[in-house]
Amino acid sequence: MQQFSWRKLMLRVHRDERGAVSLETILIVAAIALPILIYLIKFGWPSIKKYFESGMQNLENEGNNVTTGGSGTGSN
Repeated sequence: MQQFSWRKLMLRVHRDERGAVSLETILIVAAIALPILIYLIKFGWPSIKKYFESGMQNLENEGNNVTTGGSGTGSN
C-alpha cells in the first residue's frame, strides 16, 4: 500500500501549468469588465432606468389607445 503524501501532491499541483493561460485570460477580462460594470451601475443606471420607464409608459399608453379605440389606423 502506497502512503499518501501531501507534499508530493502540492509540488505536482504547483508545477502543473495547464489552464494557466485560460486563468490569466479570465482575470484580464474581469479586470476590464469590473470597472465598466461598476461605472454603469453607479452613474449610468439612473438614466437607463428613466429610458426604460418612459418606454414602458409609452407602451402602456399605446396599449390603452388600442383597447379604447383611440388613434388606431385599422381598416373598416
